[in-house]
Amino acid sequence: MEKLRHVAMSVKDPEASAQFYEDAFGMKRVGDTESDVASGVYMSDGTVSLALLKYKDDKWAGERYGKDFLGVHHVGFWVEDLEDAEKKAIEAGAKFFADLPVEKESLYYEKKFQDPDGIIFDMTPNGWIGTKK
Repeated sequence: MEKLRHVAMSVKDPEASAQFYEDAFGMKRVGDTESDVASGVYMSDGTVSLALLKYKDDKWAGERYGKDFLGVHHVGFWVEDLEDAEKKAIEAGAKFFADLPVEKESLYYEKKFQDPDGIIFDMTPNGWIGTKK
């Protein structure tokens, strides 16, 4: 069964946001990212991954948001069978958005889609750093 295990927020300062979520909720820092897409910090409560991202380009932030948007940006689902989940999502009205990272062999490979309202969501068969199935 698919499980919600990832929330990504677009923030002004990933380091300051990470400190807030650590101090306020006891979340643990489990990783960092620095890519062409975004700078960020990954936090976890032990079950769910919280990505605190500063997008570098409107292309990767998505046309609905843009790189300067602040707030909840997308959610991610850990799926048993990516091909089956993708088929179901597309049949329900989802549109493919992107593969990230581009190297599909990456442990944290995910496929990004947009729901019928344009809201971005990820699907991965591998989970995210700091998550539990």
